[in-house]
Amino acid sequence: MPRIFFCCSYDGVPFRGWQSQQGGGTLQDTLEAVFASILKAPIRIAASGRTDAGVHARGQCFHADVPEGCRMLPAAWVAALNAKLPPSIRIWDAKVVESSFHARFSATGKVYEYLICRSAVLSPFLAGRVWHLPHEFDVSLLEKALHCYVGTHDFRRFAARRGNEPENPPADFYMRHIYAATVREQAENVLCLRFHGNGFMYRMVRLLVGTAHQVARGRMSVPQLTAMLEQPLGEKSRYCAPAHGLYLHQVLY
Repeated sequence: MPRIFFCCSYDGVPFRGWQSQQGGGTLQDTLEAVFASILKAPIRIAASGRTDAGVHARGQCFHADVPEGCRMLPAAWVAALNAKLPPSIRIWDAKVVESSFHARFSATGKVYEYLICRSAVLSPFLAGRVWHLPHEFDVSLLEKALHCYVGTHDFRRFAARRGNEPENPPADFYMRHIYAATVREQAENVLCLRFHGNGFMYRMVRLLVGTAHQVARGRMSVPQLTAMLEQPLGEKSRYCAPAHGLYLHQVLY
């Protein structure tokens, strides 16, 4: 069965997250239903990873094994899927890959972006797209907090439980390497926080952002944040930024 690799973008607001679940309404459910309508047969897709309800993607990736008799070229798949998908999901690339390739397990890293709007009044065109923070906070302290995350750390205090963790995880289960964590002004009063790492756990980016925001507001010190990384067995961070400001920007292979 030919394996085809797809890249897509989506607005996460209308969906209950990526992963298929009872009751439907997820991105995976929506995509698989469109594939089935084209192929006249059920099909499963495998993504680079899950995104939560409300989280957006500019560069989510997934693969699908299509029946041997299907002779549609990758470009035809892009057109056929986009013709049937809602406008909140767009396929923008497709290519045939080796059967050994896996959208999740072949990935070497990911880039996430988180948008914060500092305007006193939030534009209706940014509603559901940014975290609106009109109060004052120190961007230089935000940068210092983000710099603490760079390197290899045990991030268990910055990960929520999904319910499928092993009872006795290996020593490196919570270890991740962050290559870069930066902040820049993307537009007037809109900050873009970018995280490039070899992998991210459940709600990890949102917890990193929310905790860094506490530092930027003077409610937590940089040494306190550093201690959370150096002493990973303590209480988990309670500061989780909202889902609607988060974007899966790119999956690296």
